[in-house]
Amino acid sequence: MTSQYKLKRAAAALFVSLAPFAAQADPYECLIEPSQVVEIRSSVEGVIDKIQVRRGDRVKAGQALVQLESAPEASALDMAKYRSIMEGRIASARNRLEFATKKSARAQELKDKNFLAVQAFDEAEAERRVAESELRDAIENRQLARYDAIHTADLLNRRTLRSPFNGVVVDRMLNPGDLAESGTGRKPILKLAQVEPLRVEVVLPIAAYGKIKPGASAQVMPESIGGRHPAKVTIVDSVFDSASGTFGVRLEIANPNGVLPAGIRCQVEFTDVKGLPPRGAKPPKL
Repeated sequence: MTSQYKLKRAAAALFVSLAPFAAQADPYECLIEPSQVVEIRSSVEGVIDKIQVRRGDRVKAGQALVQLESAPEASALDMAKYRSIMEGRIASARNRLEFATKKSARAQELKDKNFLAVQAFDEAEAERRVAESELRDAIENRQLARYDAIHTADLLNRRTLRSPFNGVVVDRMLNPGDLAESGTGRKPILKLAQVEPLRVEVVLPIAAYGKIKPGASAQVMPESIGGRHPAKVTIVDSVFDSASGTFGVRLEIANPNGVLPAGIRCQVEFTDVKGLPPRGAKPPKL
């Protein structure tokens, strides 16, 4: 074994033995971002009547944000609801069926005593069946009216845009009186960011792959504002960037009440992971 080879093996051993300490002394750079950012667009076209929030406002999941003009839809819903509770046709059909049933029963008695022709009995029985069909049709029409009221309510609800999560309004692009157009290529009305929880993106060298797994604990230190915040690893990428020899890791930070801001740089230390290479370090080649 040559002396040069012995030196290289010694250097490699030193790299591995010092890596856990170097990782603590030299944290990895990271970036704190919102969990998700969405653009609020309308699924239907209409003129904006009200926008309930401004830039920087905190919003809750399900909170009404934007109201489009909806007077025709509201009146259509009123009519649909009224049709769904109308009883006139059903009451009339029941009365006709009751009369036809009694008439058919009397005809049966007379027929049994040979006081009524078969044709007259058949006519009374047919009249009863028609009355039954009319009552069934009236009941079915009322049920259809109830479904129509539900459908009309759904159309009206589409004209109220609500927040999909707890978050903050990042920007407001349209105002009352503007036309809200449907489609992804159209201008959004609002932009929202979910900041409870936050996500942390960090890029690690390939030498760290296999050492960090989902659920691992870490401490995140935001720049400028300081402090140490516990985080958990949620995603470890399995596709590497061959140009830089790195892979991505995502962590999650609890952020009750949105105390921590998003969009700032940070540093992260993996507290329960050993054997991590220091930032920017590469193991010596043998």
